[in-house]
Amino acid sequence: MKKWQNVTIKGTKDGLTLHLNDDCSFEELTKELDEKLSAGLLTNEDRALIPVKLETGHRYLTSTQQGELKALIRQKKQLVVEEINSLVITKEEADKQREKNGMVTITKIVRSGQIIEVPGNLLLIGDVNPGGTVKAGGNIFIMGALKGVAHAGCYGNDQAVIAASSMKPSQLRISDSLNRAPDYSNSEEKHEMECAYIDINNKIVIDRLQGLMHLRPNLTRLEGGR
Repeated sequence: MKKWQNVTIKGTKDGLTLHLNDDCSFEELTKELDEKLSAGLLTNEDRALIPVKLETGHRYLTSTQQGELKALIRQKKQLVVEEINSLVITKEEADKQREKNGMVTITKIVRSGQIIEVPGNLLLIGDVNPGGTVKAGGNIFIMGALKGVAHAGCYGNDQAVIAASSMKPSQLRISDSLNRAPDYSNSEEKHEMECAYIDINNKIVIDRLQGLMHLRPNLTRLEGGR
């Protein structure tokens, strides 16, 4: 009796999960998948569609191969593929992740009416003047005075932070949260680098930079970090 080792079917509360061996050829995989799904192991003749999740391991599937698998599975009773998970990513996907998580360094003064936006983290060596705006998908670090608008985590990252040598913003935004920094009188003016982050109450707070290592330990794991 043949042992099927290239395809393993597991039922879950959300449907079916198919674990596909990543060592065999694609032809062997589809042949065994067809045999297993046709073997009468699944009975769902009069029910709604069953969602199927494919776990492909380290196998890279082209768009054509994904289409073949979806079509093959869809032919079997009421099965439909809703998700394909792979441990392999394309070079384009890797480049996008690197861009998203990387650091862009810019040296300039952001003047009124100017907007700088980067997909990942931003290191600005210079000031953000009133009316100027800096936006980043990740964190914002300003080696200068922040007097304009800073929006970190602008694509929904609520763990992002904003740090500046002089924190006097007209507006701070992190993800979907918004806050206007308090006005400092001359006697209250800060002379140390500060940071802004979202606290456990989902509010933006400004604190001394030294506390960030405990609040956001992953900051030290940016590209090039440990």
